[in-house]
Amino acid sequence: MVLWVVLLCTLVSSLLGGLYVLGVFRRQRPNEPPLDKGTIPWLGHLLEFRKDSSEFLKRMQSKHGDVFTVLIGGYYFTFVMDPFSFGTIVKESRSKLDFRTSATQLVMQAFGYKPIKATYSIVHTSSLKHLMGDGLTVLTQATMEGFRKLLLFNLSSGEKRVWQEENLFHYCYNIVFRAGYLALYGTEPPRGAGSQEKAEEQDRLHSNQLFQEFRKYDRLFPRLAYALLPPKDKREAERLKRHFWNVLSVKKVWQKDNISGWISDQDKLLAENGVPEYMRERFMFMLLWASQGNTGPTAFWLLLYLLKHPEALKAVRGEVDKVLKESGQEVKAGSPPVTVTRDMLSQTPLLDSALEETLRLVAAPVLVRAVLEDTSLRTSSGTEFTLRRGDRVALFPHISVQMNPEIHEEPHKFKYDRFVNPDGTRRDFYRNGKKLKFVSMPWGAGVSTCPGRFFATAEMKLFVFLMLSHFDLELVDEEEEIPAVDISRWGFGTMQPVRDVRFRHRPRF
Repeated sequence: MVLWVVLLCTLVSSLLGGLYVLGVFRRQRPNEPPLDKGTIPWLGHLLEFRKDSSEFLKRMQSKHGDVFTVLIGGYYFTFVMDPFSFGTIVKESRSKLDFRTSATQLVMQAFGYKPIKATYSIVHTSSLKHLMGDGLTVLTQATMEGFRKLLLFNLSSGEKRVWQEENLFHYCYNIVFRAGYLALYGTEPPRGAGSQEKAEEQDRLHSNQLFQEFRKYDRLFPRLAYALLPPKDKREAERLKRHFWNVLSVKKVWQKDNISGWISDQDKLLAENGVPEYMRERFMFMLLWASQGNTGPTAFWLLLYLLKHPEALKAVRGEVDKVLKESGQEVKAGSPPVTVTRDMLSQTPLLDSALEETLRLVAAPVLVRAVLEDTSLRTSSGTEFTLRRGDRVALFPHISVQMNPEIHEEPHKFKYDRFVNPDGTRRDFYRNGKKLKFVSMPWGAGVSTCPGRFFATAEMKLFVFLMLSHFDLELVDEEEEIPAVDISRWGFGTMQPVRDVRFRHRPRF
């Protein structure tokens, strides 16, 4: 009899525990935001959110207001849609709202890297040193050298001005990824290849092979991050991980010339902190995706928007030509390609605005903080909510700010000069007469702001600058509409096009 009582109690406890995990007993407490668990235990609204994050959040906002809590894949997310409340969240102490919890889970699942306590400090310190200030100047020069090898290496050969046709997305992503990779991870030593020319040819070949494998992983990444890969794709993702751990192994990277300080410093510091070599190789892979996963796609969107808006293309190209002329350089047949410096890139307010407008339209990260203790949130309207310990609080600026017609007039239109005043200064934005601090948030905000944003910006601007200065460009089909975006990648940066866009280019001289 006693045995049956024990078994029954165990069964009931397991059942109740399972129901708790599934979210059956969750109830809205006083002062908490409206709660919407959906109809499927544990999953909640995951399938709707994955299908179309934007439309789902618009529907929830219409139903519940600017602050609401939803169940998504076993986690309760409180979305804050009021842009004037963003500052309160991004500035809150890490002891209450911590962005590292979600990031740690993501990098472990996607790259196999288990962060140590010092990882964030190492990345932050190294990024301040090498991705900003004088370090960024050096890295911009290295990226310029990468573009010379990949984009401009045969321009001085006297080739005829013939049109070449390419897939625009693949072309942009390929060139930008490879130039960034060579700038960060180093180049083939001439002594090993036999000559400088052979070393550069190996760089072109190896970086292209790496890009092909990277694209395979990139396509799997969104579902991998959400743990939704079917068995076949999961096996492929594991194969690709092992491939990159091997290609980016510490031994192989340190055999290269011209390794960036950003890569070498972080590896040394991880080693000094006792991180084993196999884990540092996983860290190398994480850095590759973090630095190159979105720059190429964004460069595609920027170039496409310029090609679809002749007045924008003319204005930005005029600015590029003006900067070149003032630097004493000229694009002409038989001459070496121009050299673009970081200082030159700082003299392009129209290109800056066009890039920011592109990011406003296509970048849609979900900014997440883990709630480590019950925290009070006061909105701009004066309403006070309690965020529950163990939940997540999230911002989705793409809806709240970037596509908000109260902030950006005709938000679905590309306006290349939206972010710049006629005198070249940055424009301010308002909502209901009150100035906004956050008007576009592709890089995150607060302590979780992307530390590589300045390098990424320089990389994309440098590519477009060189394309506009050295090539005539046109779409193969001028009447083709700008493609829709692949919403399955929302929440992880710039979105990919659904269908191909072909373009033609030829040397301008």
